[in-house]
Amino acid sequence: MTTSASSEPPALGPLLSAIRSPDDVKALPEADLPKLAEEVRHSLITSLSRTGGHLGPNLGVVELSIALHRVFSTPKDNFVFDVAHQGYVHKMLTGRAAQIHTIRTYKGLNGFLLRTESEHDCYGAGHAGTALSAALGMAAARDLANDDSHVVAVAGDAAFTCGPTLEALNNIAETTKKFIVVLNDNEWSIDKNVGAIARYFNALQTHATYASVRNTAAEFVEKIAGKAVRKLAHKVEEGAKNLLFPNVLFEKFGLRYFGPIDGHDLPLLVKTFEHLKTLHEPVVLHIITEKGRGYQPALDNPGKFHGLGAYKIEDGSTDISATPTCSDIFGRTVTDMAKGDDKMVAITAAMPGGTKLEIFKKELPGRYYDVGIAEEHAALFACGMATRGFKPFLAIYSTFMQRAYDMIIHDMALQGLPVRLCMDRGGLSGDDGPTHHGLFDIGYLRPVPGIVHMQPANEAEFIAMLKWMAAYEAGPSAIRYPRGPINGTPLDAPVAPIELGKAEVVAEGTDVALIGLGTTFAMAQKTKAMLEEKGLSVALINPRFIKPLDATVFERFARQCKVVCTFEDHVLHNGFGCGVIELLHDAGITTPVERIGWPDEFVEHGKPDILMKLHGLTAEAAFEKVMRHFQ
Repeated sequence: MTTSASSEPPALGPLLSAIRSPDDVKALPEADLPKLAEEVRHSLITSLSRTGGHLGPNLGVVELSIALHRVFSTPKDNFVFDVAHQGYVHKMLTGRAAQIHTIRTYKGLNGFLLRTESEHDCYGAGHAGTALSAALGMAAARDLANDDSHVVAVAGDAAFTCGPTLEALNNIAETTKKFIVVLNDNEWSIDKNVGAIARYFNALQTHATYASVRNTAAEFVEKIAGKAVRKLAHKVEEGAKNLLFPNVLFEKFGLRYFGPIDGHDLPLLVKTFEHLKTLHEPVVLHIITEKGRGYQPALDNPGKFHGLGAYKIEDGSTDISATPTCSDIFGRTVTDMAKGDDKMVAITAAMPGGTKLEIFKKELPGRYYDVGIAEEHAALFACGMATRGFKPFLAIYSTFMQRAYDMIIHDMALQGLPVRLCMDRGGLSGDDGPTHHGLFDIGYLRPVPGIVHMQPANEAEFIAMLKWMAAYEAGPSAIRYPRGPINGTPLDAPVAPIELGKAEVVAEGTDVALIGLGTTFAMAQKTKAMLEEKGLSVALINPRFIKPLDATVFERFARQCKVVCTFEDHVLHNGFGCGVIELLHDAGITTPVERIGWPDEFVEHGKPDILMKLHGLTAEAAFEKVMRHFQ
């Protein structure tokens, strides 16, 4: 923590502390709304300085969130926030302000929206591009039920690079006549937005016709009731058609376009929403906001303050660990390797900072590709490059790689294309919670024919595996690695050569065989010491490969030991331990296999040590399971 420890929650302002429900937002005098916005920002800055979280996105939607709750009425009306990492203000305005200091902590508020957390959270999310489709489904259901509620989808400009968003746009006008899309345009997702759509929105923002409208916001407010707003909107729209593009993008999808307007002008937002809710046609409201508004460090560094840990309020500084994370090691290693191999390219999906490919981007920009929030396209793009003899390293978080599963099977594996899948956040992602835990990639890659999947037990081995992947050309390969460091092993520590499908036998034994995958290898080491204190002979194995498994090593130890115990930072169902059980079963070996891993449920958010103890991912739990076979 970079802030002083305190058990007392930060004090809320007098207006915010009185907000128990959206009805209280509606009851405030209009003159008090700017003060409420100020108190919300102060609470966000002070509370998140202790817990960390998505500060920048939430500072940018304060006025928008207040305006939505001023005009609409949840839970009858539905707000669907894309990704939902910008839902903190919504939480505060729906009776959870007093708990905002607990966000992303164990048993505290979740960092995203959860249907189980509040009746005002109509849809849970954590991945981009889901809002329009989900909201359209709600609108269709509303129409079938003949009720008069409203559905509002709030999506950042980066979400419009997602395939599902464009697929939803293609269906809105054919599905409903009452639907509001808010395009929250701040030119950022996690990092700076890229691609043609981002350039299009920027052009809309900066064109003189639109600039003149934004500069006369007061006049807009005066005219926004009745026919005047329709005439003004038509004038703005025609200006864009005649001066900028042949047609406005959204009109082609059958949505009436309004904006862009100042997303921090509360009276303007309220009046606009009051008008839009009277319309019987699908509409899109384009608002311009500042990510990090009200806090200079967040304005100066939007990428850092998209989501971060604890920080010092006065300057936004954070503690810098002396131990490099796996992301740091990955970014540096692939960049250095690429300098000696002109066939290597790096690809990411809007995550250059998180994956540390920003290093590659800076030093080798000609072979760096950020495709935006478009994981499916990223995977296919990598396949295309592989067909021409290039070596694509595709860096995507484990939780987001799920989106490209069809491409991994049908395009990579079926064609035997040597794409390198580099899955950051493989394993528990702690405070981010169930939408971001990388606990399923072993399960979804294990059945894919021909794929190689591995996980390092230390940092030096991680580098060796990346180098091995660069040389492997027989088909797709994947590597999973954690959010932080593995165990702090020096990067130049000696490493036994990496051979396809070969495990490393660290210690021989005849009573128990412990197989510790990746980050859990240290847990297996601790378990070994505990068992040896009981006089048992314990073998210790670093499997290295999840697929293919080392049948020779695993079968030998299963035959000579009384029990085998596997360890993995992954769900047990269809995980690494299941692979070991299947291998031994097929070989006719009946030695019992105990498994340490995550249960068959979505694991909550919280510090890893708390969650691991709660769910039995400890050396002590492994010790107890193994000792049952010696009693």
